[in-house]
Amino acid sequence: MLYFLLKFLHVIGASVLLGTGAGIAFFMLLAHRTGNATVIAGTARIVVIADFLFTATAVVAQPVTGVALIWIVGYPFGEHWIILSILLYLVTGAFWLPVVWMQMEMRRLATKAASEGAPLPKRYHQLFRLWFAFGFPAFAAVLGIFWLMIARPSEIW
Repeated sequence: MLYFLLKFLHVIGASVLLGTGAGIAFFMLLAHRTGNATVIAGTARIVVIADFLFTATAVVAQPVTGVALIWIVGYPFGEHWIILSILLYLVTGAFWLPVVWMQMEMRRLATKAASEGAPLPKRYHQLFRLWFAFGFPAFAAVLGIFWLMIARPSEIW
């Protein structure tokens, strides 16, 4: 019973990471394309909340449930797919943490521009390009983790 509960929580957490990440990227991109500081500020406000509420919770739950599953099933921690999954998880985190800060900063800049009736500043556009670029390796790493969790290949390198 514990195994199935942990596996359920682990799969839900992975789905939240993938789904929230894709959703946030979609909504931020569409808001950005409007060029409207008010729309961007409102969207960024919701995106930051979603990242802290959903993504951060899943970020904490994944290693806890993952390690518990490894222990319960009896997989050696040295399995290639486990090591690579952990490395890809760290890559995802290395890109996600700065992205959260960028979202908060883009929210601040858009809110300021909207309240002043001013155009979005150059700094906003710089951050958006960087935010957009950081999404690709993070998303690819999450997809790689999904593949590893499903395939569990015995040999990788």
